[in-house]
Order: sequence, then C-alpha cells, then structure tokens
Amino acid sequence: MGEIAREIGGRMRSFRRMRKLTLTQLAALLYRSPSTVSKYETGEIAMDIETLYAVAQALHIHVEQLLCRGRESGTPDLSGRSPAFFNGVSQFYSYLFDGRSNQLIRCVFDLVGPVEENRCRLLMYMNFHSFASYQNCENTYWGYIEHYDALTNIQLTNRDTPMEKASVQILAPYLEAETKWGLFNGFSSRPMMPIAAKMLFARERLREDEHLITRLKISREDIRLCRLYNMMAVT
Repeated sequence: MGEIAREIGGRMRSFRRMRKLTLTQLAALLYRSPSTVSKYETGEIAMDIETLYAVAQALHIHVEQLLCRGRESGTPDLSGRSPAFFNGVSQFYSYLFDGRSNQLIRCVFDLVGPVEENRCRLLMYMNFHSFASYQNCENTYWGYIEHYDALTNIQLTNRDTPMEKASVQILAPYLEAETKWGLFNGFSSRPMMPIAAKMLFARERLREDEHLITRLKISREDIRLCRLYNMMAVT
C-alpha cells in the first residue's frame, strides 16, 4: 500500500461517514462491490482518475478534498507572489469565538492550487472536533485567496449551500508575524442574520486555552473603535 493511496482512502472514509453512508450504500453509487470500496478506503487498491471523480460526485465534495494534503506533501509554488505570513505553507489555521454557543471555532485552510497570478484556490473546513479528522466538519467552503500590497482577501462559497458566501480580509500580510487578525464576514442561520467576526490566523496550530479565547472575544478596545468608526474594525 502506498502512502498517498492510504491518505486518499482515509479522506474518502471520513467523508463517507460524514455523509452517513454505509460501505454498501457508497458501493451501490459507485457500481462497485463493498469489498472493493473497503480496499479503496484502506489504500489496498489505488483509485484511478475516473474513480476519484466518481467518489467525489457520490460524496458531494470537490475532488481536491480527496487529493489535497498538508504541508508535509509540499507547497504550491508561490515564489515571489506570496506575502511573508503565507510564504512556504500549503495549510494554515484560524480561530474565532462563537458567542451563540459559547465555544471556540477552529478552521483549517488547505491551499490546493493552481496558482493564478496573485491568487490560489483553497478549501476551508470550519468547526470540527479533532484536527486528526478536520474534514469531518460543520461547514466546508471553497474559494480563492488573493494577495495585494496591504491586504489578503479570501472569497468563499459554502460547499453544501452555494448561495451562502463568506469573505475574510487580513491586514498587512507582508509583515512577518506568528499570527494575524482578520475580519470574517458571512451569514448566520441561527439566528438568520449577516455577521462580522474577529478571526485570528496562524501558520501553526495555537494552544487552545483561556488566553486564546480572551483574545478572540470582543474587547473594550474593539467596542471603542466600533463607536469611533461606527463600523466593526479589526487591526
């Protein structure tokens, strides 16, 4: 078994379970036997390109969600086009605090390419229980990350609800730092309303403690700036 086949199979299994499909049900959608599908998931059988696309269609995901990997697999060539904070990574992280449920929300971003001038395609996995299976999440978005002189902009579309759009703006990405603040703009379904939230970005996973939660909560300074500008601002 090859490492790539095992990883793709593991992702396939995670998405199948997320969709609450049995091996037999997925096998029927793929016109394969359950034993063959089981071997796909363990990596005993490597899938060809047509089968990969068939699996993605059956699981209602983008084929890149089966193929993309973390930083250990190599990084898209962004030489000269990626600002300092994002240079040399194919995966990064973000965090926000949800006051509705009083909990920390984790996100993983996978850069999947190809690079097109100043932008790269990416997938965002939002609100999951474990980094070991972050694809099994509440919301999956796909879109593009675009870099400009003073700003990085991320445009996102919900994978399951294409009408739902979101965006993130990150200030001064060309300045080196361990973390960067961003403003996440989207639409809440509980209750239904447009929202804007503080989002902290990091090249490495952060320690999830009270200090992190305190940083993510709206502070007195945030409220002062909101009153001063009459708008939500994150600096």
